[in-house]
Amino acid sequence: MQGSALEQGSSNGGQRLEVTVGGDEGSPRLDRVLAVLRPELSRSRLKALILAGSVTAKGAPIRDPAYHVTAGDTITIDVPEAVAPEPLGEDIALDIVHEDDDIIVIDKPKGLVVHPAAGHESGTLVNALIAHCGASLSGIGGVRRPGIVHRLDKDTTGLMVIAKNDQAHQSLTAQFADHGRTGPMQRGYMAFIWGVPNRQRGTVDAPIDRHPYAREKMAVRPGGREAVTHWELQAAYQGRDGKPVASLLACQLETGRTHQIRVHLAHIGHPLMGDAVYGPHFKTKAGQLGIQGKDALTALGRQALHAYLLALEHPRTGEFLHWEAALPEDLLLLQRALEAAL
Repeated sequence: MQGSALEQGSSNGGQRLEVTVGGDEGSPRLDRVLAVLRPELSRSRLKALILAGSVTAKGAPIRDPAYHVTAGDTITIDVPEAVAPEPLGEDIALDIVHEDDDIIVIDKPKGLVVHPAAGHESGTLVNALIAHCGASLSGIGGVRRPGIVHRLDKDTTGLMVIAKNDQAHQSLTAQFADHGRTGPMQRGYMAFIWGVPNRQRGTVDAPIDRHPYAREKMAVRPGGREAVTHWELQAAYQGRDGKPVASLLACQLETGRTHQIRVHLAHIGHPLMGDAVYGPHFKTKAGQLGIQGKDALTALGRQALHAYLLALEHPRTGEFLHWEAALPEDLLLLQRALEAAL
């Protein structure tokens, strides 16, 4: 494998990369050879560059990703400068836990939508990251934008990692797809739930798909996508009558489906406290709480879920990184009120 022989500015303000085919890349296809020699560019990005005529071999543009190269061929790749993102940067305060040239880790507050969408065209995490990161975003797929590899619901708080370039985006995407089955990835959540499970720990293995009638909701459905959630009881809380009324669970994801923890815990009869979507029939449970507990739950105004743990392998250095985020103030108030049972 020969790798890069030249890296310089190109006439379009981007980069001109030159590689020499070693013949040991595992495939003669142009797109696959380039993916090996220039791993910082995603396969989809390389394919787009080839189709755009930005890849040259033997003095002529090659527009076929399946073109066969041979050992010793010199290939030039003109990578245009990353264009400005469509969402605009906005000065929104972020709680930054870690940042380097490749990734940024934040502790997301409640109420912050991750990505612009209908009804939330601005004021999102993406808008905040574009403003904060600026030129340090070297581009995901040719666009100077943050690489969102996982999401938290608007009203779920906690740790999120975002890629700042193509190489980091590819690595994090692979790690999240693996979900710690073979690598170091860990995602842990603290969940305050109604009721107390009848054992110390357990696993919910139930497929999730779009709800058949309420399209904004997810549901456990046969034929849905595999979804596995592991949980462990951390604390049990009594109501004003002295009987168990709520619990705190530590949950770990083995898959990453939309609303997974919320759907799975509701499925086993222990929906999240404050979850108006998946636990509406448990509103009457609030009457079993003490005055402090009812006040804290009313003030919470959201599902009681916090992403407290995130661990992964750094996409460039391979270093094992681990972060934990304490409960936010609204969940701390709920926890203290439940412990007091007054």
